[in-house]
Amino acid sequence: MLHESFVKLFWRTFDDIGQGAAWFHVKPITVQRWLDGRNDVNPMAEKLLIIRNRGYLPDDTRWQGFRIDEDYATIITPEGRRFSPKELESWALRFDEYHTLKRLYELDYIPIRSHVVTPLPFRGGRRLEKPTCETVAKDKKKMYRRKVK
Repeated sequence: MLHESFVKLFWRTFDDIGQGAAWFHVKPITVQRWLDGRNDVNPMAEKLLIIRNRGYLPDDTRWQGFRIDEDYATIITPEGRRFSPKELESWALRFDEYHTLKRLYELDYIPIRSHVVTPLPFRGGRRLEKPTCETVAKDKKKMYRRKVK
Protein backbone atom coordinates (compact mmCIF):
# COMPACT_ATOMS: atom_id res chain seq x y z
CA MET A 1 0.00 0.00 0.00
CA LEU A 2 1.29 3.44 -0.81
CA HIS A 3 1.98 5.90 1.99
CA GLU A 4 -0.69 8.32 0.77
CA SER A 5 -3.29 5.52 0.65
CA PHE A 6 -2.44 4.47 4.21
CA VAL A 7 -2.82 8.04 5.48
CA LYS A 8 -6.20 8.51 3.77
CA LEU A 9 -7.49 5.17 5.01
CA PHE A 10 -6.19 5.85 8.54
CA TRP A 11 -8.00 9.18 8.82
CA ARG A 12 -11.17 7.70 7.31
CA THR A 13 -11.14 4.95 9.96
CA PHE A 14 -9.85 6.71 13.11
CA ASP A 15 -10.63 10.09 14.68
CA ASP A 16 -7.22 10.69 16.24
CA ILE A 17 -3.73 9.19 16.50
CA GLY A 18 -4.31 7.88 20.04
CA GLN A 19 -7.32 5.86 18.93
CA GLY A 20 -5.34 4.31 16.06
CA ALA A 21 -2.35 3.59 18.30
CA ALA A 22 -4.59 1.83 20.82
CA TRP A 23 -6.13 -0.28 18.05
CA PHE A 24 -2.72 -1.26 16.57
CA HIS A 25 -1.28 -1.80 20.09
CA VAL A 26 1.64 0.56 19.46
CA LYS A 27 2.67 3.90 20.92
CA PRO A 28 1.22 7.08 19.40
CA ILE A 29 4.68 8.20 18.27
CA THR A 30 4.94 5.07 16.08
CA VAL A 31 1.67 5.92 14.33
CA GLN A 32 2.83 9.53 13.97
CA ARG A 33 6.02 8.31 12.24
CA TRP A 34 3.96 6.12 9.90
CA LEU A 35 1.73 9.04 8.98
CA ASP A 36 4.65 11.47 8.50
CA GLY A 37 6.49 8.98 6.30
CA ARG A 38 9.60 8.90 8.52
CA ASN A 39 9.20 5.13 9.02
CA ASP A 40 7.77 2.53 6.69
CA VAL A 41 4.36 1.26 7.74
CA ASN A 42 4.36 -2.20 9.24
CA PRO A 43 2.85 -4.54 6.59
CA MET A 44 0.66 -6.21 9.22
CA ALA A 45 -0.67 -2.80 10.28
CA GLU A 46 -1.62 -2.13 6.65
CA LYS A 47 -3.51 -5.41 6.42
CA LEU A 48 -5.27 -4.81 9.73
CA LEU A 49 -6.30 -1.33 8.65
CA ILE A 50 -7.77 -2.66 5.41
CA ILE A 51 -9.69 -5.35 7.30
CA ARG A 52 -10.97 -2.85 9.85
CA ASN A 53 -12.06 -0.41 7.17
CA ARG A 54 -13.89 -3.16 5.26
CA GLY A 55 -15.79 -4.02 8.43
CA TYR A 56 -14.13 -7.36 9.26
CA LEU A 57 -16.04 -9.22 6.59
CA PRO A 58 -14.45 -11.44 3.95
CA ASP A 59 -13.59 -10.03 0.56
CA ASP A 60 -16.42 -11.88 -1.17
CA THR A 61 -19.05 -10.50 -3.54
CA ARG A 62 -21.87 -11.85 -1.35
CA TRP A 63 -20.73 -9.62 1.55
CA GLN A 64 -20.34 -6.53 -0.62
CA GLY A 65 -21.89 -3.52 1.08
CA PHE A 66 -22.22 -5.15 4.51
CA ARG A 67 -20.33 -3.59 7.42
CA ILE A 68 -19.79 -4.20 11.12
CA ASP A 69 -20.22 -1.34 13.56
CA GLU A 70 -17.92 -1.83 16.55
CA ASP A 71 -19.53 0.86 18.69
CA TYR A 72 -23.02 -0.66 18.58
CA ALA A 73 -21.95 -4.31 17.96
CA THR A 74 -24.19 -4.64 14.92
CA ILE A 75 -24.03 -5.83 11.33
CA ILE A 76 -25.18 -3.16 8.88
CA THR A 77 -26.73 -4.27 5.60
CA PRO A 78 -26.25 -2.38 2.32
CA GLU A 79 -29.79 -0.96 2.81
CA GLY A 80 -28.79 0.41 6.23
CA ARG A 81 -30.63 -2.09 8.48
CA ARG A 82 -28.82 -3.02 11.70
CA PHE A 83 -28.86 -6.50 13.26
CA SER A 84 -27.48 -7.29 16.71
CA PRO A 85 -25.88 -10.66 17.49
CA LYS A 86 -28.77 -11.60 19.83
CA GLU A 87 -31.30 -10.81 17.11
CA LEU A 88 -29.47 -12.98 14.59
CA GLU A 89 -29.19 -15.79 17.13
CA SER A 90 -32.93 -15.69 17.87
CA TRP A 91 -33.86 -16.03 14.18
CA ALA A 92 -32.97 -19.73 14.13
CA LEU A 93 -35.34 -20.33 17.07
CA ARG A 94 -38.11 -18.29 15.45
CA PHE A 95 -37.69 -20.22 12.21
CA ASP A 96 -37.92 -23.57 14.03
CA GLU A 97 -40.95 -22.47 16.07
CA TYR A 98 -42.71 -21.22 12.96
CA HIS A 99 -42.29 -24.48 11.06
CA THR A 100 -43.19 -26.58 14.10
CA LEU A 101 -46.45 -24.67 14.57
CA LYS A 102 -47.27 -24.97 10.87
CA ARG A 103 -46.63 -28.70 11.06
CA LEU A 104 -48.72 -29.13 14.22
CA TYR A 105 -51.71 -27.20 12.96
CA GLU A 106 -51.34 -28.25 9.31
CA LEU A 107 -51.39 -24.71 7.98
CA ASP A 108 -50.55 -25.48 4.36
CA TYR A 109 -47.26 -26.97 5.45
CA ILE A 110 -45.27 -28.44 2.60
CA PRO A 111 -42.04 -30.08 3.72
CA ILE A 112 -38.98 -28.89 1.86
CA ARG A 113 -37.76 -32.42 1.10
CA SER A 114 -41.04 -34.20 0.35
CA HIS A 115 -39.92 -36.74 -2.27
CA VAL A 116 -36.45 -37.56 -1.01
CA VAL A 117 -35.83 -41.25 -0.33
CA THR A 118 -33.49 -41.61 2.63
CA PRO A 119 -31.77 -44.87 3.44
CA LEU A 120 -32.60 -46.66 6.66
CA PRO A 121 -30.54 -45.53 9.64
CA PHE A 122 -27.21 -47.23 10.22
CA ARG A 123 -26.99 -48.84 13.68
CA GLY A 124 -24.09 -50.82 15.12
CA GLY A 125 -22.64 -52.38 12.01
CA ARG A 126 -25.93 -53.36 10.37
CA ARG A 127 -28.86 -51.66 8.71
CA LEU A 128 -32.27 -51.79 10.33
CA GLU A 129 -34.89 -54.01 8.69
CA LYS A 130 -37.55 -51.33 8.79
CA PRO A 131 -37.75 -47.82 10.23
CA THR A 132 -38.96 -47.45 13.82
CA CYS A 133 -41.42 -44.67 12.89
CA GLU A 134 -43.10 -43.43 9.76
CA THR A 135 -43.68 -39.89 8.57
CA VAL A 136 -47.40 -39.38 8.23
CA ALA A 137 -48.65 -37.28 5.32
CA LYS A 138 -51.33 -34.61 5.69
CA ASP A 139 -53.95 -36.68 3.84
CA LYS A 140 -53.29 -39.70 6.04
CA LYS A 141 -53.74 -37.59 9.19
CA LYS A 142 -57.10 -36.36 7.91
CA MET A 143 -58.16 -39.92 7.15
CA TYR A 144 -57.27 -41.02 10.72
CA ARG A 145 -59.32 -38.12 12.14
CA ARG A 146 -62.36 -39.08 10.08
CA LYS A 147 -62.20 -42.67 11.36
CA VAL A 148 -61.97 -41.50 15.00
CA LYS A 149 -65.01 -39.20 14.71
